Amino acid sequence: MPRTKDPYPAAFREEIAELHRTGRSAEDLAREFEPCVATIHACIRQAERDDGKRADILSSEERDELRRLRRENKQPRQERDILAKAAAWFAQNDATLSMSSNS
Repeated sequence: MPRTKDPYPAAFREEIAELHRTGRSAEDLAREFEPCVATIHACIRQAERDDGKRADILSSEERDELRRLRRENKQPRQERDILAKAAAWFAQNDATLSMSSNS
């Protein structure tokens, strides 16, 4: 399901994380800025991972690479599916032709 809203720019997410590092709470930041508390916590977690402080989630670079690889893999899968359908169609039509020529 596509997102209903574009993600916040990287500079904005970094600013939120930096404000949190200075001692401001996520709730305080949510009141001052648009994102909800959960979004602010996600920005903070991602910034901590990108800074090497967390290992339980993918870094931004790893996420970007994963997204790129998934996009690259999508086309060969689609091509394989088309070829499989074409092979099945030709096999079915070949069997139909050979049965009609034997009559």
